Amino acid sequence: VAVNVKKGQFASPWEMRHAVEKVRGAGNDRVFLTERGSSFGYNNLVVDMRSLQVMREFAPVVFDLTHSMQLPGGAGSTTGGMREFGEMLARAATAAGIDGLFLEVHDNPEAALSDASTQWPLEKLAPLLEQVMAIRAVVK
Repeated sequence: VAVNVKKGQFASPWEMRHAVEKVRGAGNDRVFLTERGSSFGYNNLVVDMRSLQVMREFAPVVFDLTHSMQLPGGAGSTTGGMREFGEMLARAATAAGIDGLFLEVHDNPEAALSDASTQWPLEKLAPLLEQVMAIRAVVK
């Protein structure tokens, strides 16, 4: 069984070594880390692309595109987001050498019950994947 440890919004990438060591110490070498951004000021998650390389020293890294675009509490009583940065963030993370990409996809993002402002539109999925796979081919 693989174990995914999502980096907390408050944690540094260097601290994630301890989480990986805990999982491996329990006898499971199938552990990976997920980057989703760090709290920066109020209502903003920011991804420091350096964290992807740092965490890859400990374990494979997945980039959480959906949550990296979030603005926690940014819509007042709910989470807001900036979907317009999705392609750029996915391309940058892929160029930085991620091992996987996580994103929530919806055929009608505005109607999504959760994370509506950061759900990736289904009709834009194939073009996004084509971009990141082309970048991955160059990076690898």
